[in-house]
Amino acid sequence: MYSEVLPAVEICQQARLSRDARFDGLFYIAVKSTGIYCRPVCPARAPAEHQVQYFASAASAAAAGFRPCLRCRPDSAPGSPAWQGNQASLRRAMKLIDQGTLQDGNQASLCERLGISERYLRKLFAQYLGVSPKQYALYQQILFAKQLLHQTTMPVTDIAAMAGFHSLRRFHDAFKQQLKLTPTQIRGQRMSQHAQVIELELSYRPPLAWHLLLEFWQLRTLTGLEWLDGERYGRQIDWPPGQGQQQGWFEVRPIPDKHTLQLQLHWQHHDTLLPVVKHIRRLLDLDADLQVIEQHLRGQLGEKVKTGLRIPGVWSAWEAGIRAILGQQVSIAGARAQLNRLLVLGTEQATPSCAAAQTSAMQWRQFPTPAQVYADELMMLKVPGARRQTLLALAASMITAPEQHPSQWLPIKGIGPWTVAYACMRGLSETDVWLGGDLGIQKALARQHASFDASALSPWRSYATLQLWFGLADSPIAQGE
Repeated sequence: MYSEVLPAVEICQQARLSRDARFDGLFYIAVKSTGIYCRPVCPARAPAEHQVQYFASAASAAAAGFRPCLRCRPDSAPGSPAWQGNQASLRRAMKLIDQGTLQDGNQASLCERLGISERYLRKLFAQYLGVSPKQYALYQQILFAKQLLHQTTMPVTDIAAMAGFHSLRRFHDAFKQQLKLTPTQIRGQRMSQHAQVIELELSYRPPLAWHLLLEFWQLRTLTGLEWLDGERYGRQIDWPPGQGQQQGWFEVRPIPDKHTLQLQLHWQHHDTLLPVVKHIRRLLDLDADLQVIEQHLRGQLGEKVKTGLRIPGVWSAWEAGIRAILGQQVSIAGARAQLNRLLVLGTEQATPSCAAAQTSAMQWRQFPTPAQVYADELMMLKVPGARRQTLLALAASMITAPEQHPSQWLPIKGIGPWTVAYACMRGLSETDVWLGGDLGIQKALARQHASFDASALSPWRSYATLQLWFGLADSPIAQGE
C-alpha cells in the first residue's frame, strides 16, 4: 500500500463502506481472497477489512497481481489522484504519456521534453504510482481498450488500434498479462459492428454544476463551431489541438442519477482516439477533486463558494489565446461577434449527425488553424490594426513551434500576462492561474470586505478566479471574453 499518496486508511475504509462517489478514482480497493481490485463505488458486497489492500492507482493494483472488477469497471473511474495538485512534473509526464508519447517515442525523449532525468522520472512514478512510466502507459492503453469493449460494439481489431497497439497479437498478449482476461471474456457474446459515432460514459467525482458550465459556454458559443441544446454541449474538434490535421466532433450530456456524462464522439482516426478522449475530459474538467478544492477555497472566500464549479475549457491554447486577444477591452457579445467573423477562415465540415446540430442550417467549421489565420489579412475583423498584427504574430509563432507554452507568447506585441494566463486556464486547464489584474476580479474582491491573500489559494487559483467571476452577477462573467 502506498500510504504516502493515499488518503488516510480510516478515510478509505469509510469511503468504501459508504460507496462515497466523491472518492471515486482517488484510490482502489484490492480484495486478497478474490484477486480483484475495485473502485470505492463498487456495488458488490463489501469485503472484511482484513481482506482489503488499498492502492493509489489502478496500475499499481495490477502490478501487485490483481485484476479489475467486471462490475464497477475501474477503467471508467475518473482520474486525478489527490497528490496531483503538488506534483507538476508527474502531471506533465502523465499528460504526455496519455497523448501517446511512449507509444511513438522513448523514455529519453519524454524526459528531454520534461527537462528532468530518466532516474528522477522513474522515482516519481515509483513513489506516487508504484509502477514505471512504461508500465503506466501500457496499463492506460489496456484500461481504455477494456472500456471500449464494455461500452461499444466495435471490432476487436479496431479497439486494439484505437488503444495504441500496432499489433493484434501484442494487444492480446498484453491484455491477458495485465488483466488475466481475454478480450472475448470482457465482451461476452455481443456482436461486433462498426459505428460512425462512438458512445462512451465519462465518470466524474461529484459535485458537478453542469448548468453553470452551460451558462458560461452559452454566452461564448461560436456559430458553426459549437452548439448547445437543453443539457447538451457539443463542438467541432481537431488533433493535434489547434493544428487541424485530424477532425471530428463530440457532444456530451449528463446521465440522470449517475455521476457520468454520456459522450457521443465522431472520430475516424484510430491511432489518436485515446488522447482525444483524455483531451475531452480535460476540456470538461472531469478529473478535478472539487471536495478538496472547495474546502481549500473556503478558507479565503468563505461560504460564498459555489459548489461544483469547474474550469470551462476550450479545445486548445491557440484558440483560448485568440479568444483572449479579441476579448480585450470589449464585452462578451463584442468578442463573440469578432470571433464569428474570424471563423469563416476555418475548414468547412459536414453537419454533425447529432440531433441538435441536424436542426440547424448553418455551415459548420473547425476553428481556424494558425496557418489559415496567417494566410489572411484579417480585414473582416472590426478591430484596430495593431490587434490584427498581434493575431498574425501569434499565428506565425504557433506555426514555428505548435507545442509551445503560452508563456512563450509574451514577447509578442499586444500579448500581456492576462492573455497568457487566460490561455493557460481555459486552453490548458491549468489549476493555479490567478487573474488578479482582471477588472472583474478586482470588482469582486472589493465586495469581500475582508483581507485577501491570493497566494493562500494556491494551487487552486484558477478555481478561485472562476468563483469570483461567477460571483459578480447572476450570469457568469460579466467582463471580457
